[in-house]
Amino acid sequence: MQNEFLKRFLSSIILFPISFFIIFKNSYFFNLFIILLFLTSSYEWYHMTRKKYYQSIGFIFLLISFSSAFFLRNIFSDNEGLFYFLLVFLTCILSDIGGYIFGKIFKGPKLIKISPKKTISGSFGSYLLSIFFFYFVFQIHSIATFKEENYNLDFNIYFIIILLCTVSQIGDLIISFFKRISNINDTGKIIPGHGGILDRIDGMIFAIPSFYLLLCVYNFF
Repeated sequence: MQNEFLKRFLSSIILFPISFFIIFKNSYFFNLFIILLFLTSSYEWYHMTRKKYYQSIGFIFLLISFSSAFFLRNIFSDNEGLFYFLLVFLTCILSDIGGYIFGKIFKGPKLIKISPKKTISGSFGSYLLSIFFFYFVFQIHSIATFKEENYNLDFNIYFIIILLCTVSQIGDLIISFFKRISNINDTGKIIPGHGGILDRIDGMIFAIPSFYLLLCVYNFF
């Protein structure tokens, strides 16, 4: 267990700075990154759902999801695109971390049979960590810039964070369901301690298109 946690921790230390650099840098780095993630995720999905009737539906969904990621980062101004993308990216990561930490510490009743490691306390921790993180970030930003409000920090931002946490957790459970019926523990082995790319971004591939659609339909900021 400790060895697995160490692998997960070290992988995260390496992946996070690289991911942030690519997101901030944008341009060809980001586009190439999105293409590589799409191809790798599609490869993992192919091997997980061989000859299944829903395989093609998964490919279409992945294409929509990664296209949404591209447009979310590029269709708006650079600062807006960066803010929107980081909002989704960080919320999904914090949701995952909060669920993992709270689940390990408090344990308690299981959330659902599809994913036996998920607990109700972990689900609560996902929301709590995400909300508190952004609350403190925006408070610090307000003080540093001498502004009382940033990005309309009211009910809208908290609604978005809660929505993204919910969708991220649902995405995690959906991928867990497909892994379960495919009799596999991980979608791949490319990331030590995490498994495959789909294991790492299972929540994001659902949260990003949901947020992008919401952003196109409603003007929340």
